[in-house]
Amino acid sequence: MELGRAKLSVAILDKAAFPRDKTCGDALSVDVVNQLSLLSPELASTFHDFTAKTSSYGIKIFAPDNRHIDIPFIYQGKEKCGYICPRVDFDNLLVQQLKQFTNVKLFENSYVQKVETLKDHIKAHTNEGIFTGRMIIGADGAQSIIAKQLGAFKTERKHYSAGLRVYYEGVSSFHKDHHIELYFFREILPGYLWIFPLPDTRANVGIGMLSSEISKKKINLKETLQHLLLNHPGLKERFQHAKPLETVKGFGLPLGSKKRKISGERFLLIGDAASLIDPFSGEGIGNAIRSGRVAAQHVLKCFNKGDFSAPFNSCYDQEIYHRMWKELRISSTLQQLCRHPWLFNFVVKKASQSKHIHQLLVEALAQVDKKKSLVHPGFYYRLLFK
Repeated sequence: MELGRAKLSVAILDKAAFPRDKTCGDALSVDVVNQLSLLSPELASTFHDFTAKTSSYGIKIFAPDNRHIDIPFIYQGKEKCGYICPRVDFDNLLVQQLKQFTNVKLFENSYVQKVETLKDHIKAHTNEGIFTGRMIIGADGAQSIIAKQLGAFKTERKHYSAGLRVYYEGVSSFHKDHHIELYFFREILPGYLWIFPLPDTRANVGIGMLSSEISKKKINLKETLQHLLLNHPGLKERFQHAKPLETVKGFGLPLGSKKRKISGERFLLIGDAASLIDPFSGEGIGNAIRSGRVAAQHVLKCFNKGDFSAPFNSCYDQEIYHRMWKELRISSTLQQLCRHPWLFNFVVKKASQSKHIHQLLVEALAQVDKKKSLVHPGFYYRLLFK
């Protein structure tokens, strides 16, 4: 949108046609809502009135021993709500907002096959022909062609998670405030099963797990998901009469648990293409929008300076990691701590018994500096002896 307002000539290439589904958990955090306001007040207002979303006021976290705690969403000391919004609806809303810019053209069903960097421009070879520009932004997700061909990205299992999603109807016993539910079962650590409530007893249900652990433990995620839903004491009654509305869909999550080179000669990577997914929560939409905003600002600098070189674009990498690395690093450490079921059980037990510990978790969900305390050994020492 910032590039649209700047009157640059922008081509958006998408291999699908909108509205289209995007396999995802569909949860939009408080941060995502804030990012929409920074993108455009008009977009924020449109989203506020958008009916295809479900308000959620917190998270219900289940430890491996099935003890649970409820954590409300808080932002700047005030209770806030996130949302569950199917990506088929949310993404189409964003696309419709682009139509106000006559200098931005959307080319649907356009699949990028090859990218070629030349001295004074860059070419994107697609099934619809060749597109030429001064700069390209790779916003093409976990299997990014731009990241692979220009960034030489390779899938690293210890920095990558696999996920499955299926929509259900007939699910019972949601929280009255539509809390999203995260189940950290022992057999899928570090990872979790989720249930995100939607209207009319429907739910987005899925499972995600670190790829290296899937390989190590030889886990069939699809079978594990079905087994847990049908047999776990806390779930089987809720899914006794539930019916899937689709076949199980799989997707990949490139995690931001290591720094990468996310720019180069005439290109930038954003969102999942830049591997900016939170390693602990698996949430990627907020960082995708944030990195898109930073990328747009950097592109304007490129045009102002007439410089699209790799050295100049490295400033983009620095700005992204300046804004995001602290939280990504903390989340990566939390992901590693989740390998220990006894530790997870211990923290949830203490939080359920202590208002002070519970409040700390509430604040940690909203503030990076508070979250940092969760990876400090002193935090667990105090839990043990208080």
